[in-house]
Amino acid sequence: MKSDAIKSGPVHAPARAMLRATGLDDAAIAKPMIAIVHTWTDVSPCNLNLRELAQHVRAGVQANGGTAFEFNTIAVTDGIAMGSPGMCASLPSRDLIADSIELAVKGHCLDGVVVLCGCDKTIPAAAMALARLDLPGLMLYGGSILPGQHKGKDITIQDVFEAVGAHAAGLIDAEELKQVETEACKCEGACGGQFTANTMALATTFLGLAPVGMNDIPAPDPKKREAAHACGVRVMELVRDNISARSFLTSDAIRNAAVAATSTAGSTNTVLHLVAIAREAGVEFSLDEFDAISRRTPVIADMKPGGRFMAPDMYTAGGSRLLGQRLQQAGLIVDQPTVSGKTLFEEFAKAEETNGQQVILNVDTPVKARGGYGIIYGNIAPEGCVVKLAGHSALQFSGTARVFDGEDAAFAAVQRREIVAGDVVVIRGEGPVGGPGMREMLAVTAALIGQGLGGDVALITDGRFSGATYGFMIGHICPEAALDGPIGRLRTGDAITIDVEARTISTTADLASRSNEWRPVNPPPTSGALAKFAASVSSASTGACTGFPPPPAYLR
Repeated sequence: MKSDAIKSGPVHAPARAMLRATGLDDAAIAKPMIAIVHTWTDVSPCNLNLRELAQHVRAGVQANGGTAFEFNTIAVTDGIAMGSPGMCASLPSRDLIADSIELAVKGHCLDGVVVLCGCDKTIPAAAMALARLDLPGLMLYGGSILPGQHKGKDITIQDVFEAVGAHAAGLIDAEELKQVETEACKCEGACGGQFTANTMALATTFLGLAPVGMNDIPAPDPKKREAAHACGVRVMELVRDNISARSFLTSDAIRNAAVAATSTAGSTNTVLHLVAIAREAGVEFSLDEFDAISRRTPVIADMKPGGRFMAPDMYTAGGSRLLGQRLQQAGLIVDQPTVSGKTLFEEFAKAEETNGQQVILNVDTPVKARGGYGIIYGNIAPEGCVVKLAGHSALQFSGTARVFDGEDAAFAAVQRREIVAGDVVVIRGEGPVGGPGMREMLAVTAALIGQGLGGDVALITDGRFSGATYGFMIGHICPEAALDGPIGRLRTGDAITIDVEARTISTTADLASRSNEWRPVNPPPTSGALAKFAASVSSASTGACTGFPPPPAYLR
């Protein structure tokens, strides 16, 4: 056992003495030692149930012959941070969470790990940590929130952001905005549409790191506790069989996850996260693979933000098993092992479709014939960028640039109703380095939707988007303005043409003859976590991962 390094032999009597102080006896110390790591916090509903679920995992570990230790790491909740300086902390938290899981487990020489995760960045962080640790382990998503209700209609946090835009446009009054605000979120669980949390929960299922079907269960459902107990039991079997979580992370598994995400028109953040997970697993997986996958994969789940339904609806309809069965039958995915001990296709064979469900369609009658992403290049984005295709069918847009340095300036212009049909809103200086932290633009995009401009404008940015964003939106423009990317040379009035089929984003302006006009809105940090992130982060085109300094000369 890995834990023998801290508990076996006379030399480790001090470590055993400290373990005894926690209540362990000789029998407990002799057993395999399992980390239960969670991102519990009571600042938001997204992670609110994880500490309770950890106790059910612990019971499963102990029932199957292990000794469990509980660790807590951080979470940054995008729905709260959105539109504020706090959003700069969101993406950097992903790598910090992965770092902290890795260090806690390695630092105690533990034998296996179960990671419980909730909101957006905690899920890819869990997968990244499992890839790094190369230990027996698995993960469990705390589950989706249930929809709120407003005037007889199911609503999510997406509707609150859009109501802000509708209020600014005079379409609803302050009282209606307050009603939407108070009715949207009524229980624990992560945001309910096919936003980043639910997209990544689905992706990690198809990666094989989460037992098929368990991530689907909504947070308030008592079956979630049963799933947590089962994960505790299962991790002990993985430890005894010495099956590493990293063994599931093959190039085929990454592709399967990308297919699942694009078939549900999920979050563009999946592009960042799967590239980052592949890097941690030592698997080759490039940005361009998303475009090829999206072109051959139809959208077959009618999910918000662009569609009608939410994650709990998909669970009721048949869940990830039914979706996987459809993708399997169409030859869009390949069979792979999973942490459950069964392969994906063995799990999908157990799919049960609810009669009359309208959430998961057939491949021959899809919501859209083309998947949810596009990867395009041009003289605005020489290293590529990501198009979100959820919620619209347009593949081309031509318009006039309205350039803003930073999200806040753009949002203020939207609230003043200065954006009109035909505009291409350009938000620059929000990349991983320039932000720093690569904020999401949901406040801006939702306000545009709320004002009825969703089909009439485009938005491009070196920042990124929330999973709740939809419309003609292009993010992750590389190189970013802070790294002298061409987006920093755009000016208001420039003509911009976007052609998803041709894979181009370009302007007729002579960008090469211009100097970079972008300047930081605020002084960049010179100390602290964000300064570290800006100094070490890679391009969004390679996952926006924190990098490593060159090795010292004697190691080269």
